[in-house]
Amino acid sequence: VQVVESGGGLVQAGGSLKLSCAASGRTFSRYAMGWFRQAPGKEREFVAAAGWSGGSTYYEDSVKGRFTISRDNAKNTVYLQMNSLKPEDTAVYFCAARSGYGTYGDAQTYDYWGQGTQVTVSS
Repeated sequence: VQVVESGGGLVQAGGSLKLSCAASGRTFSRYAMGWFRQAPGKEREFVAAAGWSGGSTYYEDSVKGRFTISRDNAKNTVYLQMNSLKPEDTAVYFCAARSGYGTYGDAQTYDYWGQGTQVTVSS
């Protein structure tokens, strides 16, 4: 499985961005999908995840109520709608896929990663 992120950019605080992650392969619906981010000088951190059908979603506390993860299995794509963005949301955002089980927020449980897309929020 290959995953490719898009949709990053520069936005003012309070603005919105929608990230997309397109995955290759015909078994996309068998993979749980996650979004992680890494700010300069910091470790990669969990942002959000969606189960196979998208019916189950999980969020890091700081983004709850502002970010929404969704997936379209017919399009092999997962999205991250980001609203009310803050300067502290600035980071490279990575999409990841996994076929196994484990804590959704644990990056080590994900098998496939994209190259990342930069999100910069100005104050």
